[in-house]
Amino acid sequence: MSEHSASGANPVRLMDRLLARWLLRRAGPTVLTSQPEPRAVGQFARGQQMLAGNFLMAGEFLAAPAGRVPFDATSAAALEALHGFVWLDDLATVGDSRARALAQAGLEEWFARFGAGRGPGWTPGLVGRRTIRWIVHAVFLMQGMAPARQDHFLRALAQHAGLLARRAGRAAPGLPRIEAQVGLLYATLALGGMEARVPQASAGVLAAAEDQIAPDGGIATRNPEDLLAVFELLTWAAQALADHDRPLNEKLGGLLDRVAGALRVLRHADGGLARFHGGGRGAEGVLAAALGIHDDLRKRTALRPADQAMGYARLAAGRCTVIIDAAPPPLGAAPAQAHASTLAFEMTSNRRPVIVSCGDGRSFGPEWHRASRATASHSTLAFEGYSSARFARTHKAQAELADGPRAVGLEFRHAPHARAVALSHDGYVASHGLEHLRHLDLSADGRVLSGEDVLLATTRAERRRFDEVLARTGGAGLPLALRFHLHPEAEPSLDMNGTAVSIGLRSGEIWVLRAEGMMLDLAPSVYLEKGRLKPRPSQQIVLSSRARDYTTRLNWSLAKAQDMPVAMRDLVTDDPLALHDL
Repeated sequence: MSEHSASGANPVRLMDRLLARWLLRRAGPTVLTSQPEPRAVGQFARGQQMLAGNFLMAGEFLAAPAGRVPFDATSAAALEALHGFVWLDDLATVGDSRARALAQAGLEEWFARFGAGRGPGWTPGLVGRRTIRWIVHAVFLMQGMAPARQDHFLRALAQHAGLLARRAGRAAPGLPRIEAQVGLLYATLALGGMEARVPQASAGVLAAAEDQIAPDGGIATRNPEDLLAVFELLTWAAQALADHDRPLNEKLGGLLDRVAGALRVLRHADGGLARFHGGGRGAEGVLAAALGIHDDLRKRTALRPADQAMGYARLAAGRCTVIIDAAPPPLGAAPAQAHASTLAFEMTSNRRPVIVSCGDGRSFGPEWHRASRATASHSTLAFEGYSSARFARTHKAQAELADGPRAVGLEFRHAPHARAVALSHDGYVASHGLEHLRHLDLSADGRVLSGEDVLLATTRAERRRFDEVLARTGGAGLPLALRFHLHPEAEPSLDMNGTAVSIGLRSGEIWVLRAEGMMLDLAPSVYLEKGRLKPRPSQQIVLSSRARDYTTRLNWSLAKAQDMPVAMRDLVTDDPLALHDL
């Protein structure tokens, strides 16, 4: 959901830069009449690393001399992070004189190099992101600044407001347009002489949100982290209006309610998001903060999570959550980011992830990105050498998914003793003549997750296709595997003569996976985590079998060890440092 995927020769981006240059010459003096409260969750450890000259921007490590901000990144994502000034959140969290000096030095360098419409930071969405940060951190930035430099800063804010007033509605659809419109709203609320434009800016935020958000509170890309970014911006906008005694538009309030409900479906027991279709778990504390703002605005406590939203199904019992990708991949909305992950699931116990997806490999290069999107990188069933969705054969820089499951079934079957869901998809019908059915059953106390995966050929055409593929194996059967990717901090060991796997968590919990009639083994895996310099090694449980008939049933269970309590006193903390693998 970036505005920077096009080439630098894009005529619209050139017009944005020329408009910025013209507006800087015309921008007159302005004043800050108010300052919205900073809502972004900064990280103190990252701010400290920046003071030491270590910047980690969107997975790219940048070393800088003392007192400098390194604007010369190579990746588009890192450039967006730098030019969007998201690093101000971390420095403001540190908040001392050294952090302020670094922030002011970065601001001055940006003015000198890019302020007259030069460089990559002039798309409307990125201008909106930068405007928000400049306004909420204005006091932090301006303290101790010479009057002439303060005037320059305020002129730049007027320049940004003028560009957003003309271009916010033309930003790329989705998150960039919402960033642009919220940036414009912040400018109209904070800058002198723009108060009359607040209703129009507020209407722009609502229109951008209505275009983006589906009736179930989801978005077309099905990326949970993108949905959180949208929700965070909309809660900031709503809170800024409330802080200025402007009533919350009921349509916007309704949109926020729907997105909040969807995010609660996508939230694991540890507070992190499910990692599907390019999304990560979300920065620590961001989801909780955004939901807190929403609940304060709506004057009510958090609602009990629903069962499904944005194509995901959720089972929750005790202190265990299971989130399943229960819809086709977003082939139309985000073919270059979509994953072949239909019917894959993630499971978290208390505050510890257990079963995961490998994650999104974009920040580690194109090969990792492509591999991370394959079915084998998710916790579900896959035939050897095949994914449930296929890549198109094109010469585009980013591989696109062009074909995949079209019919995906979902039915909840809850009972007093369990929370259960039955799912199916047809992603292997064309290639193997088989439909994949998956039944997941979570006990009422959250201690046992039982699974059954069924491969089924029912129609004549499906059986004919299956017979053709089976004949190629000489009757040996179609090789397949059920994969359970483990979080790097989950430690597996083969037990009971190789018929079970014990999974130890840092909290002291132990989970045991057992299977019937399948070969069970441990294999290397990776955990692709945003903000890291390289993939983290992990392991996966692989259950191997073969499909030899029109019906193949695979049964397995994942149960907490009998002597383990439902909830545990988990005092083990994660490494707080923001930079890893150095």
